[in-house]
Amino acid sequence: MASGDFCLPGEGMEILQQVCSKQFPPCHLSEEDLLQNPYFSKLLLSLSQHVDESGLSVTLAKEQAQAWNKVRLHKTTWLRSEILQRVIQELLVDYYVKTQDTNLTSEDKKFHETLEQRLLVTELTQILGPSQEGEITPVLGLEKADLLELMPPSKDFMWMRARLQLEVEEQLKRKCFTLLCYHDPNSDADSEILKAAKVWKLAEVFIEEKQQCLDAKSQQKEQLVLLEKKSATYSQVLLRCLALLQRLLQEHRLKTQSELHCINAQYLEVKCSAMILKLRMEELKILSDTYTAEKVEVHRLIRDRLEGAIRLQEQDIEKSRQVLNTYEVLGEEFDRLVEEYTQLKQATENKRWALQEFNKAYH
Repeated sequence: MASGDFCLPGEGMEILQQVCSKQFPPCHLSEEDLLQNPYFSKLLLSLSQHVDESGLSVTLAKEQAQAWNKVRLHKTTWLRSEILQRVIQELLVDYYVKTQDTNLTSEDKKFHETLEQRLLVTELTQILGPSQEGEITPVLGLEKADLLELMPPSKDFMWMRARLQLEVEEQLKRKCFTLLCYHDPNSDADSEILKAAKVWKLAEVFIEEKQQCLDAKSQQKEQLVLLEKKSATYSQVLLRCLALLQRLLQEHRLKTQSELHCINAQYLEVKCSAMILKLRMEELKILSDTYTAEKVEVHRLIRDRLEGAIRLQEQDIEKSRQVLNTYEVLGEEFDRLVEEYTQLKQATENKRWALQEFNKAYH
């Protein structure tokens, strides 16, 4: 397929990039990728009409939303019963703590004992579950009827139930005030009426803060996606900059390096000449401070005589070298003549010594 058969305008490309970043975050497609693959871009646009931001289809997203609503309703119902259960248990715990510290009235004892008895029997009844004849043997042979006999009298139960509502309301009010003071410590010094008014709006405040947290998380997610794109772009730009720097080094720095070296060499040469002249000047200054004119004249005469003697010695050496060169021309005959001359000289010395000894003996 030719890439020219389908193309996107500038605004369509921006919209497609936004769709890819929100509904297809793992893609990380750049504008260049979308332009090089136009039919793939068309496919993404078609898919975006049937897929939400989470990646689910629209139908599944609706079913999921309905399921979550049902879960929230069941969760709310369970939380209400659980809160009531825990508040009642806290009332009983507080009752046992108070019995160790203070003396309670008979009505308080009757209320808590009736409440505990009713709660215990209800829990045991729930443990036994519905009776199923002939299938499961009851625990310890107990039936619900056996437990219901342990229920407190109806009159006491009605009295306890009426008071329990007040006790639960009071306990929940204390908890709400504690939660309010934790959320807003400045509310600790407020009156109960003002605290109650703030508690009434506390749920809305929590919902608003939760929504702010969700919005912040959503913005953070978008910022992360944008950061990844900018990081990829930054890496590409950085690579291009490095390539340009390398090119500049190769084309400009290496060309001017030889010229720079020549200039540095000339500078060092001039500097060295200046240092030599400075040293020579210092030497002449030291000599002028050390020697007088008479001493310099005497040293000049001595130097002239020594130089003349050296010239004479060099002339003698040159004459001797010429004689040696003449003898060296003779080669092996010269060596043989030298040997015969040495033998004759040694024989002459021996005869001269013998003659001297003979003369001594004759006289």
